[in-house]
Amino acid sequence: MGILLVRHGETPLNVARVLQPADTALSARGIEQAQALARRLASMQVSAIITSDLPRALQTAELINAATAAPIETSELLRERSFGDWRGRPYDALPENPLTMTAAPPGGESAAAFEARVARAFALVVQRAAALPGGLVVVTHGLVIRAMLATHVWLPVGIAQPTHLGNTSLSIFDVQPPHVASLVNCTRHLDATTGDDPQALSGG
Repeated sequence: MGILLVRHGETPLNVARVLQPADTALSARGIEQAQALARRLASMQVSAIITSDLPRALQTAELINAATAAPIETSELLRERSFGDWRGRPYDALPENPLTMTAAPPGGESAAAFEARVARAFALVVQRAAALPGGLVVVTHGLVIRAMLATHVWLPVGIAQPTHLGNTSLSIFDVQPPHVASLVNCTRHLDATTGDDPQALSGG
């Protein structure tokens, strides 16, 4: 099955376009999205789940666990980039774009530090997946997924780097190098009620 890379479900602050404090939980629709994804994954050969320990990711992982019975491991390496003192502030009111800035925001994480952490997270994920008979579900955040797809996963011709990552989007890539992707940013498990909001923040 390879590695199944999942973005957490929707949160109220995603939709409000606010950078999220660490304790942000899923919205009611985010829970429904995660349940829909869990039903999809239940039909696949999932052996284990590794997730960011932030509540919005962990809640998503727990709903997948309920449908698959796959054990959960948490890792701080899979956390979203830290925006420090800017967390809790509206994205559109910030002095620069936090999702693309290279410098560290006040009290936060620089792009270089974040990318180095993502590289360690990717190595951990590959190590865990290589020891499993089935797929490894990785539940994390928009900017982490974007960094993995941009730097560590090979996207074949016809599969583009997404400009917006949907909540509970699913991407699948090979465990072995060059980690070729077979699916990127798929949300076909969502319907008109649970569908991803394209105006919501897909990171932060």
